[in-house]
Amino acid sequence: MSADPFGAPSHGDLFADAGMRALLSDTRRIAAMVEAEAALARAQAAFGVIPDTAAKAITDAAETFSADAMAMGAGTESAGVPVPALVAQLRQAVGGDAATHVHWGATSQDIMDTALVLVLSEVIARFDAQLEGLSEALAALARDHADTLMLARTRMQQAAPTTFGLKAVGWRDPVARQRARLAELSPRLLVAQLGGAAGTLAPLGEQGSDVRAVFAAELGLGLTPLPWHTQRDALAEFASWLSLTTGALGKIGLDVGLLAQSEVAEVRETGEAGKGGSSTLPQKANPVRSEILVTLARYNANELGALHQALLHEGERSGAAWSLEWLSLPNMILAASGALAHATRLAENLVVDAQRMQANIDATNGLCLAEAVSFALSVHLPRTEAQTLTTAACRRAGEGEGHLIDIVAGETDAPVDWEQVRDPRNWLGDARKFVAAALADR
Repeated sequence: MSADPFGAPSHGDLFADAGMRALLSDTRRIAAMVEAEAALARAQAAFGVIPDTAAKAITDAAETFSADAMAMGAGTESAGVPVPALVAQLRQAVGGDAATHVHWGATSQDIMDTALVLVLSEVIARFDAQLEGLSEALAALARDHADTLMLARTRMQQAAPTTFGLKAVGWRDPVARQRARLAELSPRLLVAQLGGAAGTLAPLGEQGSDVRAVFAAELGLGLTPLPWHTQRDALAEFASWLSLTTGALGKIGLDVGLLAQSEVAEVRETGEAGKGGSSTLPQKANPVRSEILVTLARYNANELGALHQALLHEGERSGAAWSLEWLSLPNMILAASGALAHATRLAENLVVDAQRMQANIDATNGLCLAEAVSFALSVHLPRTEAQTLTTAACRRAGEGEGHLIDIVAGETDAPVDWEQVRDPRNWLGDARKFVAAALADR
């Protein structure tokens, strides 16, 4: 057990992407808070709320400022937030009369929420790049196997013929939608926070709204009509996106894990020797990436409830609901980043065994064509009679009496072209069209 499974060195990148861990580091968070303090000073100076000289001194100090995070910790434990301790250190770095203008009229939540959004802007950019890479890898997989025949399986049972290309675009489509959703929700999420102690900006007098607008512009962020201290729906929406993303990737992992089972053996995670090896069973190649994708999907689905609980802010600020976000949201981000990294490498390295897929179809003794047989007979017989005949023939084929097509052909004189029905490729419907339509944007 580790206190930090996402960052434990012994876990490596099993649960999280290293680049995303760097974005969510304490160093980056503190730097974002300092960036917000400097932008606030410049925005206030633009309207004469604080002197220009003070804003310059604060900005200059912020550029070289290095916080003592350990010293901040004691202050955070006392105040429940890190901003008072950070501001005290920044004021010391600024020095002179300008120091008194650090954090002028703001509240801790203004700085922390704005810093969070600044970090999230980088997080979203990284997610977008990860989604693009995964989408391209899945598109390539679908193109390469657009006509690779395999068994579809429904409710854990062999069903009817399909193609691996159709399965691959079925994995890719949700990824493309998640990328579109991310672009759509970003403007609601990436907005500055500035409201002061009670959300009125009273200390800034009549300049409050103007300062807010310039503050947001200085940081390249959007602006809501009013401060959003207790309006956490955009963060909950993002958390929902994170859970949807890991859920879509978990579906890929679950499918690959099932197809990689020894008895099925239609895919392998990689052709590289030694990957997924067992400590005691040399013959095994465990589907590690697939398993982790399922794990991270379940983790985020569970954590999402915490972000929905954090929507409940009493009055104009809640320490309990607010700090619940700090515990849950970063790990949900890390889980999604890790899932995207695993899914991409999985898609890029997946070994598809087309011969094994065909062998598994052949091994059904024609049972995977039961639907095709039933519909072929329905052209010449009443539907119920066709289904009854097919069901009885399926039972005999399943007991080893022969191929389903041969059994049915011997039971009816209906003028069906049984050789045409025997070929699974003649029962793929619009699979190829669906693959082409799904890849039309590539």
